[in-house]
Amino acid sequence: MKPSADPILFLSGAGLAAWIWDDVRRDLAGSRQTLVAVRPTNDRARLADYARAAVDSAPPGRFAIVAHSSGGVIGSEIVRQTPDRVSAFLALTAVIPSPGESFLSAMPRPTRWLLNAAMRLAGTRPPDSAVRRGIAHGLNERVADHIVTDFTPESPHLYRDRTTPGEWTAPRGYLHTTKDRELPIALQRQCAKNLGTAWQDELNTGHLPMLEDHRSVAGSITRFLNHALLAGTP
Repeated sequence: MKPSADPILFLSGAGLAAWIWDDVRRDLAGSRQTLVAVRPTNDRARLADYARAAVDSAPPGRFAIVAHSSGGVIGSEIVRQTPDRVSAFLALTAVIPSPGESFLSAMPRPTRWLLNAAMRLAGTRPPDSAVRRGIAHGLNERVADHIVTDFTPESPHLYRDRTTPGEWTAPRGYLHTTKDRELPIALQRQCAKNLGTAWQDELNTGHLPMLEDHRSVAGSITRFLNHALLAGTP
């Protein structure tokens, strides 16, 4: 099946509800099927459980992944567990650890130590003020309120579990966000390097471009999938 025709499975960042993709999914509705991955409800779920729940959300056959933020870690695990299912992988300001590493290990020092300590003391839900300053930066107050209200804590294993070692050969891309306060551009570039991507693009937005500029996100996804079609699949 051609990558451009395959369904798209969206992987949301930590704590974020499925509705963040609604506008992008409407933009893409005329060209392809889209779905948002389900997350485990167990607050002690392992990374493998997140990957399994996401794959179970997908229709039979092959699919393309668009992974946002910590969804990049889940996507990295999916492609190593079921490489035959994934026809293309686009990271959208996403954390991509090196093979066999974790979300935390992808963070620079001392950020990884601070995050680990904060999770031990306060869990995985950041303060509302931090969500507004970081994740929701660039959004209007109404949408930021919605993000804060719907934010759901994740299992700490999402951040600490190591991905399965190994590589994959599906076409890969990285979509950078240049005004991102949650994932600085230097870290995004390192994640793109970890991904080994041959395709990159950028948007002049914060960490949630699907809400700040959904049409540009949909356009980048379409361009990437067209590139993936030309690149071919293994």
